[in-house]
Amino acid sequence: MNFKSLTAITLAAAAVPLASAGPLAYAACQTGCNGLAVACYTGAGFVFGVTVVGGPPAILACNAALGTCMATCATVALFAPTP
Repeated sequence: MNFKSLTAITLAAAAVPLASAGPLAYAACQTGCNGLAVACYTGAGFVFGVTVVGGPPAILACNAALGTCMATCATVALFAPTP
């Protein structure tokens, strides 16, 4: 990419009016939820993302907590304007 096209892209991006970054806050929130889920699974002695047949109670609790966290992200962070 040459300097002229990089300058044009930069100027075009700068001309776009500021927008709420709600989706970015939502993504950051989901990342935090997934990090906590990984820690929960690890604490229970399992690997996050690996299917466990039967669902031990600890994993079910981790999944419930992950669902609650994700729902909170959807209701709070997705609609929160972030400058």
